[in-house]
Amino acid sequence: MTQPTLLCVPFAGAGPSFFHPWRELAGDRWRIATVDLPGRERRLLEEPYRNVVEAAKTEVDAVAADLGPGTRTVLFGHSLGAVLAYELVHLLSARGIHVERLIVSGSPGPWTQRERRAAGLRGDEFLARVEEFAGFRHEALDHPEMRELILPALQADCEMHEAYVPSTDEPVSVPICSVRGDHDGLVTAEEAQQWRDATTSDFNYVEFPGDHMYLVDHGREILDLIESESAGSR
Repeated sequence: MTQPTLLCVPFAGAGPSFFHPWRELAGDRWRIATVDLPGRERRLLEEPYRNVVEAAKTEVDAVAADLGPGTRTVLFGHSLGAVLAYELVHLLSARGIHVERLIVSGSPGPWTQRERRAAGLRGDEFLARVEEFAGFRHEALDHPEMRELILPALQADCEMHEAYVPSTDEPVSVPICSVRGDHDGLVTAEEAQQWRDATTSDFNYVEFPGDHMYLVDHGREILDLIESESAGSR
């Protein structure tokens, strides 16, 4: 039996390596795959996207090739990754690639835009706003050389996230599970449950202890949740 794939879509400023520890945690339950965006890690020298819909349309070929036909696939995306994953589900479904479930994390529904923004701010003011949103500061930003490498992608990610408008008003047909840290100061429980309107299929809402970046400490529990959600749909 082919190992199912959990396709992970990074949040703003993050790269595929964030999800590498999940491979060990997943064991033989899932093949952990990632969406590898330009402007970070092995694609560091490439120009980052500034539009979510464009990013999904441009990357879907590589994603589809990696998934292959007939693979059981679940998508997981946190924050920016949630709306990018949502766009990818639309595109993959149109190509006949079956997505079993969409797990969205730390995100209001796709039609809700954030009121307070980081896009347009510069330097320390920008970083302070991002730190306020995320609830933590990445230690790499305290090193001038690393900061110079990370900042362009982080700024572009914030810009495209805050300007995001869904490519269609049509909901997806796959089940959605929306997950949130119970002390998330950026996304309310009500906003996280707006995803109910983004699917014509089943919807579930789950909270974990923590703030907006709860997933840093709860990889194993998230994988257990995805496993139980997927088992329930089979």
